[in-house]
Amino acid sequence: MAQTTWQRVAKAASPLSTSAVRSMEELPWFAALLPEQRSYVGLVVHAGIGGFAQWLRFPGRPLPVGSEVFAAAPRELARAVNLKQTVQLIRVAVEVVEQAVPGLAAPGDEARLREAVLRYSREIAFAAADVYAAAAEARGAWDARVEAGVVDALVRGHAGQLTLSRAASLGWSRVDWVVALATPAPQDLDISALRAHARHSGVSLLVGEASVALVLVLGGTGAVAEAVDAIVSALPPAPVVVGPQALELLDAVPSVQEAVAGLSAVAGWPDAPRPVPAAALLAERAVLGDEAARRRLLEEVYRPLLVAGGDLLATASAYLEGGGSVEGTGRALFLHPNTVRYRLKKLHDVIGLDLTDPRDGLVVRISLLLGRTLAL
Repeated sequence: MAQTTWQRVAKAASPLSTSAVRSMEELPWFAALLPEQRSYVGLVVHAGIGGFAQWLRFPGRPLPVGSEVFAAAPRELARAVNLKQTVQLIRVAVEVVEQAVPGLAAPGDEARLREAVLRYSREIAFAAADVYAAAAEARGAWDARVEAGVVDALVRGHAGQLTLSRAASLGWSRVDWVVALATPAPQDLDISALRAHARHSGVSLLVGEASVALVLVLGGTGAVAEAVDAIVSALPPAPVVVGPQALELLDAVPSVQEAVAGLSAVAGWPDAPRPVPAAALLAERAVLGDEAARRRLLEEVYRPLLVAGGDLLATASAYLEGGGSVEGTGRALFLHPNTVRYRLKKLHDVIGLDLTDPRDGLVVRISLLLGRTLAL
């Protein structure tokens, strides 16, 4: 390449940059950028054309298309201008330079200058892709840390407005319900596939860890059960515990904490369904010392039986300790079997549990033990 050619290109860098930016303003989205952002694009274009001139001067050197070109703009520009738009800008700049080739090339250099422009523009496009890939990777790492912090705040019960604003920055939208899931943390779970399932189901999703548990916080506007089933289907085959439903993210602390507590206790019920509500594991959780589960058993089972009257508490105790026999309960309490059956039905109406069901019977038995040993 003749010396005259690269000198002309170097001298024309500034007017070519101005002309390229002026042509870029024909793109509606570019014209809508802030003046400061457009000026940064101009700096990048000027650095690119300047780097091109230097390469023409020393063609044996590596192409200066990395940080030398894109360092002129701050990282925030990558958020205002996406990769597709950047390719459009490169195309406009290349067209401007190509149109100027006849006036820049020394005699006999025009074909070589055009070839050099094409090669340089290709490398610039690849470099831009690298810049955006690095920005996306950094953004992904940052988002992962923010997301982990949001879930950790819910697990610890420290959620506040800051938690809500951080969740919003991650794409958490307005929802009608929130529910938490807990499952053993897998070694090779594809989180991206899980997020794809959530998007397909129209569900907002936050993912984090608590000890050895993977915690999933779901939020949506449709049917809760369908959304939960869609996410569970994307998880590895392991127990999944579902916390109680909340109205919004800041109210989801109990749901998260109960789901995690339920996961610790789910091994006590080998035949538990998948997913299993955390409320269905109150007995196992209470045995492990979960204070929240103990309070619920006392308030939702023992106390209602205590205040209901009609000797329901004595009937429940006699029935369970007598091996679940209506006749045996009648003999122990000097009651007709039909009276026992009536009380068992009334007991079901009061607490929603059927003593003839083994699981419900276990819950009531644990509740009675707690009620007898703990002061109310």
